Amino acid sequence: MASLIADLLTSAKPFALIRRGDEPHVDLLTGTITDVDSTADIPLSAEAQTILALVPFRQIAERGFDVVDDAAPLRCLVATERTPITVEDLLAQLPPRPPAFTAQGFDIADQQYAEQVKDVIREEIGCGEGANFVIHRSFRGQVEGPANQAVLAWLGALLRREQGAYWTYAVFTPGVAFAGASPERHLTIKGGVVTMNPISGTYRHPAEGPTVPGMLRFLTDAKEVDELFMVVDEELKLMSAICPRGGRVLGPYLKPMSKVTHTEYLLEGATDKDPREVLRHTMFAPTVTGSPMENACTVIARREKRPRGYYAGVMALFERDQAAGRWDVDAPIMIRTAYVDGAGRVSVPAGATLVRHSDPMSEVAETRTKAAGVLAAIGVQVAGDAGVVAVPDAAGSPVSVAAPDTAPAPQVVSSGEVAEDPQVKRTLMYRNERLAQFWLRPQGGQEPALAGLGITIVDAEDHFSQMLAHQLRHLGARATVVPWRTYDPAAPSFADDIIVAGPGPGDPSSTEPRVEALRRVIVHRLAANRPLLAVCLSHQILCHHLGLDLRQLTRPHQGEQITDNLFGRPATLGYYNTFTGVAPLTDPAGYEVVRRMGTDEVIALKGPRFASLQGHPESALSTDGLDVLRTVLHAIVA
Repeated sequence: MASLIADLLTSAKPFALIRRGDEPHVDLLTGTITDVDSTADIPLSAEAQTILALVPFRQIAERGFDVVDDAAPLRCLVATERTPITVEDLLAQLPPRPPAFTAQGFDIADQQYAEQVKDVIREEIGCGEGANFVIHRSFRGQVEGPANQAVLAWLGALLRREQGAYWTYAVFTPGVAFAGASPERHLTIKGGVVTMNPISGTYRHPAEGPTVPGMLRFLTDAKEVDELFMVVDEELKLMSAICPRGGRVLGPYLKPMSKVTHTEYLLEGATDKDPREVLRHTMFAPTVTGSPMENACTVIARREKRPRGYYAGVMALFERDQAAGRWDVDAPIMIRTAYVDGAGRVSVPAGATLVRHSDPMSEVAETRTKAAGVLAAIGVQVAGDAGVVAVPDAAGSPVSVAAPDTAPAPQVVSSGEVAEDPQVKRTLMYRNERLAQFWLRPQGGQEPALAGLGITIVDAEDHFSQMLAHQLRHLGARATVVPWRTYDPAAPSFADDIIVAGPGPGDPSSTEPRVEALRRVIVHRLAANRPLLAVCLSHQILCHHLGLDLRQLTRPHQGEQITDNLFGRPATLGYYNTFTGVAPLTDPAGYEVVRRMGTDEVIALKGPRFASLQGHPESALSTDGLDVLRTVLHAIVA
């Protein structure tokens, strides 16, 4: 065993060392390197048994999304040898201390990042471009010695110090080397069952360790709660696209780690798709992009103006199930990872999820804390409240930092103990009272409510349309999702029993092509006197078309759960809107207007053969969503 590790330390042989969860062993993969152009080209040949694919963030271009391209390769390590090594044996062979490291600080200084947070809230969320966005910055430095030795030493430190990781790993290939401890599974596919793992919300442990009162404050913080619900909605969109019977929500759970504790859910559904196709359809997690995802990528490309490399991409371990004749996949998100190039330049990226009520300096602290666990492993001391990194920011001078002691930092109370406190567990489970039972119960079966109806959903770059389609199929309808770019009102599908003009980002009064396309759908459908349902952005466009004024909200309802009277009965729906239609107290002739109680905000319309909803009946936050959808559609086809 010692000779194996010694060979990795002294040769240029490519390798991957992977510990999954708290398994007592680490898998050593060695083999050949193949770079491919797309996820469809990952070589799942009859000869291969195990393949590790390193998927950079730039591959999101496969979905047609905007991205800053750095030509980072989609690299596959096709394993010819797979050797299990106990953690104890591996640690005995790895370097006991990280190599010397010169810290240069974050590439974006604290105050500059805080200003970016303010800009995103004001100019993106505040202008209807989306509900949340993940913007990153990177800690930079220089390490002495070869990259293979650095990542092996960092792996040893992470195995000794970090806890709660989904994967802990070190990978070395020509020009691409890194080590990390990612807390978050992107997806697994085993036996045809897909599991995804949205993690969001961050409790930063104080220097003296986590406490029950601190955890309870975190669990009841509105920003942290809403942040997790929004990513659950976004990943349900992905599950609805890849799993014919949709996805079920399991949880919530706590994810305790050394410096932070996160909240998480699991989503589960069945698929018969090729695992490479599933990987492509789910690039990448909303926890590292934002929502709606397509526009979030546009905002990331515009705001960050620099490539992400492998940060926010995935490692995907493909393992052949010989007996079943298929491939299983295990794919963590590449976060909490230190990257090193051939010249010894080191980067540790970290991002924060920015929502409507983000506090800029709190988001600054979150990026520092997320980076702290990896930085401690590579030789940067952490100190101060909330694990703030004790190094200069981008405005400071580079400093040399001594390697830390390899023993874990002492804690009075472990995060695991706090997570098991009865009050903490009870408070966490209260969250499910706010989620729709439809998404919490096993998916499958159909109601006959809309049996035989053909429904086309016009997608406006928000895959809530996929969740709508899943709900409509559950109600017995034949539902098809069509992108706005390809939808033709003159096509035969226009004669479907119902057209749903879908939600999406943007200003409903603009003349951008996507908004104009939705406007044409609405105008043609009304002129034909054929059933139409308009949701969110399309509801606002319908309001404008009918002569109602539009207003930009001073406080956006992004990821907000609201209960109000809807067509004569109370209904709780999830809202994701920055703009609203407004109407006076006197109803216009010819259709019914529903206002948010005590305001002039229009939350629904109903007329002959049409209806619209500002809220999202398909959202996991819509506890009355299925009933609302069933009732509204019955009314417009009656």
